[in-house]
Formats: sequence, C-alpha cells, structure tokens
Amino acid sequence: MTTFNLTETTASKISSTLTRLRHQIGAPAVGMVLTLVTVVDEAGQYDALRAATDAAREHPSRILVVINRDPAEPNRLDAEIRVGESAPGEVVLLRLYGELTEHADSVITPLLLTDTPVVAWWPGDCPGFPAKNAIGGLAGRRITDARASKDAVAAISERAEAYVPGDTDLAWTRLTPWRSLLAAAFDQPIGKVEHGVVEAATGNPSAPLLAAWLSDRLGAPVEVRDSSGPGITGVRLTLGEGGEMTVSRSDARLATLSRPGQPDRRVALARRPTSELLAEELRRLDPDDVYASTIRHLAALTRGDQG
Repeated sequence: MTTFNLTETTASKISSTLTRLRHQIGAPAVGMVLTLVTVVDEAGQYDALRAATDAAREHPSRILVVINRDPAEPNRLDAEIRVGESAPGEVVLLRLYGELTEHADSVITPLLLTDTPVVAWWPGDCPGFPAKNAIGGLAGRRITDARASKDAVAAISERAEAYVPGDTDLAWTRLTPWRSLLAAAFDQPIGKVEHGVVEAATGNPSAPLLAAWLSDRLGAPVEVRDSSGPGITGVRLTLGEGGEMTVSRSDARLATLSRPGQPDRRVALARRPTSELLAEELRRLDPDDVYASTIRHLAALTRGDQG
C-alpha cells in the first residue's frame, strides 16, 4: 500500500497524483466499478473507511472520504491518497476547511470516475433531504443509517418525507435475513395472519420497518414491543385458525422458527457488520421499490397513530 499526503492542494493535483501513483505500482488501468463518496466526521472516519474498504473487496471502488473540518479557518484542502496492488481500488481522504466545507461537491466532482455509478454514504449524521444535498445530488444511490441518529425511530419514520428513488437506509438492509426467512416461511400455506408483533431492543429503527413491511404485505396490523435485545429478538404472527408462527432469536446468531403442525427449526440469523451491509447495498444500484413502499406505509401508520 502506497500512501501520499498533499496539503493545501487542489482536486486537479489529487487526480494527477492518483494517476502517477497507479503507474508507479504498475497498475495504470483503473478497473473500478463505482465511486463511493463517504461523508463522515473525523471521529467516525476510521470505522467508516474500514467498512468501505472491506466492501470494496467485492466492489472495487474509488473511495472518497469527505471530512469537514473547521469552517472558520482559511480555505484549505488536504488529501491523503492510498493505492496499492493488493488494495481493492483507491482511497482518498479529503479534509476540507473554511468555505470549502459548504462546497464539497465542487471538490469531489473532478475526482469521480467517468462512466461509472456514484454512491453517497452517510455513516453518521445525514442531511434531512439526501437527494437535495450537494453531494447526494451527484449520486444515483444514497445510503443513510438511521441508527446513528439520536432518535433512530423518528429518523427512519421521517425518511419517507424525503424519499427519492435511489435512497436507502442500513436499518432496512439489516432486515434482509429476517425478510428472507419470513418470506420462505410462507412458502407453505399457514393460514391468514390476523395480527403480528415485532419484538426488539428499545429504539431499534429496523423494528418499525419490519413491522411496516409485514403489515403492508400481509394486510394485518403489526405492532412493535420492546425487548431486552440485542437488536430484533422475535416476530409473532397470530393466525386466523388459532395458531401462531414465531421466529425467536436471543443470541444475535441463531433463531428458532415455529409453525403450526411442523417441528421447530433452528436457522442462522446473525447480526452483520457494517461492511457486509454496505456491500449488499452496492450490489444493486437501481431503486429499491420494496423499501420505498415500506417506508411510505410506515409514514402512513405513524400519521394514523398521531391522529
């Protein structure tokens, strides 16, 4: 891995340095499939970069990490460039000072790979309307994480108000194994669902999303109840003919699926690291229509509760 630091630099100098370093290590061909723009603060940049780099092993990317520093300082752009033969792409950490903190899009635009998708990711705080954000407007996919918000449940409920095709949230991505398991459980007829319960740790933003998805798909009310966690610990669906289908998970690794008239089945249902969640989202660059339908259903349920 080759690291090169530039202080008080420009996007043009960063771009030429990337090209030069690639030639020096004998890998002039770009060979990357997308640009991942990660917007994060200094405190969160280490974990975010590690997750992005791990995800890039599946999706070789140019990773641009935008770190806004002190807006009161004179305008300055510092860059740290990392490339290497074994690296899954390229990494550029961009530290912006002064008025540049308000114009990060002008800094990153010359650094975007041509003719490849752009994905924006906010691991921590995110704009209220990601698609209208300067960086979000450059991206075809915009990834947020409601879990990073002070009120995570409110944050995921508000996503519908700002939704634009291409938006998604890692609170939704965390549900993929749950949705796959529950969908498979209905491969065999088990009767009509009359009511459901999702049990999860207090404030878990994935829980109301899962409840909204189930309610939307099953046409039945599904409520959220608190549990001791971690994460989502169970789903209980009351069936019209008097039975109950349940998925119970207490150790964040394995779950038990119980259905009327069938033996219990143990299934893998582990909580996944951020790198795996991000890699999953980078596999699909088209709008997620199921996510859109689910958050809109959640918003409608929330408005109804408040009314």
